[in-house]
Parts: sequence; structure tokens; C-alpha cells
Amino acid sequence: MAEAGGTRTGGSAGATSRRARVVAYAVAVACVAVLDQLVKAWILANLGPTERVTFIPGVLDLKLVHNTGAAFSMGEGAGPVFVCIAAAILVAGAVVAWREGELPVGLAAVMGCVAGGGVGNAIDRLLLGSVTDFFATSFMDFPVFNVADIFVTCGVVVGIVWFARWDDRREAG
Repeated sequence: MAEAGGTRTGGSAGATSRRARVVAYAVAVACVAVLDQLVKAWILANLGPTERVTFIPGVLDLKLVHNTGAAFSMGEGAGPVFVCIAAAILVAGAVVAWREGELPVGLAAVMGCVAGGGVGNAIDRLLLGSVTDFFATSFMDFPVFNVADIFVTCGVVVGIVWFARWDDRREAG
């Protein structure tokens, strides 16, 4: 089941073309980063710094926060480090999508969602000096987060489960 010229040549049903994997990865990165930036632009244009607006009653509010750290505001002021980490994840995902001939296209897209979230937050760090967060849970005390954070978190969870199942099938097969 070798790839010749980046095309599917048979073998396992999980084998996909290099082009399909890379396109799925790149499209996911772009879509997530663009969606994240569009939502953040809307929030910045429509939500004041002291406003808290109900989004889903009893569950989620909108509250503008500028975060110079990472998850849970850890690493305050280490923006350049987080930009470098996001760049490394972006490149690593592209390399995996390019090289791993048996990687399912869907898993490449999930990796792109994680990288796209990193890119969305890196754009904020580079342009604004902080990440724009705005989803605030109203039913519990939890850090404020954004669209990029959702894609990173959910993408990592889905990616770990999918990778484990895919890897188990490869080893059994």
C-alpha cells in the first residue's frame, strides 16, 4: 500500500492520498482561524469591556477579556513563546499530513482544527498583544474562553480518541 506520486494505490481502506490529507488539514486550519477571527472581530465591535450579556441563559454569557497568558491565564506575558508553540504545531501537523500515508483524511482535518485554533490565538497575540476571550460560563466559575480554544480542546480530545482507535486497527490489521 505504498503511495506513488501522492495518490492512493490500494491496500487498506484507511490509506488516502497525500493531497487529500494536506488539503483537509489546510482547509481546517484556514476555516477555524477565519471563523475565530470573525467572531472575535464581532465581539470587539459589539461588546464593551465591562458588559456581560446572556448568551445561553443559565449556561453561557458573553464577557470581553484580554488574556496575555494561555489556558487558565497561565504564562502571563509569555505571548511570543505561545506564538512559537502555535507555529510549531502548525508545521508539525502539516508534516504529519504530508508524510503519514495511512492517516485518515478526517484525522488530518481534526489536526487542522487544533492547529487552526492555535493560529487564531497567535494572530491575536501578534496583532493585539493578548488573546480576545469572551465565552463565560454562568453556571460555574470557569476561565473565559473563545472559539479557538473550543477547537483546540475538542480537537485534542477527538484526535486522541481517533488516533488511538486508528492505531489499534493498524496494529491489529
